[in-house]
Amino acid sequence: MSKSTKTLLAFCMVAFIAACGSQATETVYVDEPVVTTEPTYTGKYK
Repeated sequence: MSKSTKTLLAFCMVAFIAACGSQATETVYVDEPVVTTEPTYTGKYK
């Protein structure tokens, strides 16, 4: 193989490893709103 072919192959391998090696998963936390119950009607003075 010629020198330019080896260089191109090496560059492609480095690019492939760099693209596939650094896949970090992102964790997203979502704060859900607090659900409260509605007050019930118990009469006028209770």
